[in-house]
Amino acid sequence: MSESIYEQQNELSQLIERHSGQDGVYESAIPSLFLIRRSQVTEPVYRVYKPSLCFIAQGLKEILLAQERYEYGPADYLISSMDLPVIGQIIKASPNAPYLSLKLEFTQSHILEVIHDSDIQITPKENTKRAMFVGQIELSILDAILRLVRLLDNPKDIPFLAPIYTKEILYRLLQGQYGVSLAQIAMEGSNTYRIREAIEQIITNCDKPLRIEVLAEIASMSISSFHRYFKEVTAMSPIQFQKQLRLQEARRLLLAESADAADVAFRVGYESASQFSREYSRMFGSPPRADIKRLKEKYV
Repeated sequence: MSESIYEQQNELSQLIERHSGQDGVYESAIPSLFLIRRSQVTEPVYRVYKPSLCFIAQGLKEILLAQERYEYGPADYLISSMDLPVIGQIIKASPNAPYLSLKLEFTQSHILEVIHDSDIQITPKENTKRAMFVGQIELSILDAILRLVRLLDNPKDIPFLAPIYTKEILYRLLQGQYGVSLAQIAMEGSNTYRIREAIEQIITNCDKPLRIEVLAEIASMSISSFHRYFKEVTAMSPIQFQKQLRLQEARRLLLAESADAADVAFRVGYESASQFSREYSRMFGSPPRADIKRLKEKYV
């Protein structure tokens, strides 16, 4: 790691520490920028990652996408180029050296705008790529990130400069090692773009029965091609994808509402309460009632 990168990471750590102060996830004054601080390792957290850039200034994190493991720290950045259900766990943090990171969310429109306004050449028919990847941080990317976060000390500059710096960050990422993979979500006609539209349909109708033929039609693919490309992008089948969404939502409802497990099972789309309990136990390690009891005792 170069001395310049090391110095900028130290400054970024100080900025995140100053603007968070305590453990938690903080939505900053900069649109779509979140700051995260944790002073100890965490247990696995299940959530859907929106399209975003994640960068760690201090600490280490592990992400599981289906059976794939991504570990990244201050020398790396992680990109999720579309909505993906994942398991995240902070694996290096302490009170003396807390985990400090940021997440910058973006949309397909943001990527398309940068491509249109720059001279970056992208071929729509590139091979389908995984929608999550870890890249090695570059000084040009880190410099743009740091200038964006510095705006938190100058709030009056945020409306004008934050969109410019955000655009620059995406521009640098599109020029990097995984630029083609990132660009595919915005290139109409690419297989990744078409899978993204099917994913949006699954998320919107998560509690409805999965109709593969409808999803394949949305993606303008045969059923066999849709299955193949969907797994290439997400690392899981459409049914596995929907199952993770349903179980994550069920857990959220059980925690938020103290609702009956059978009722929640039907609300998220299960027709059988026993099947729901089996799949819930398989994903979270224990049946709904025991799992929620443990979580409430741990965090309340």
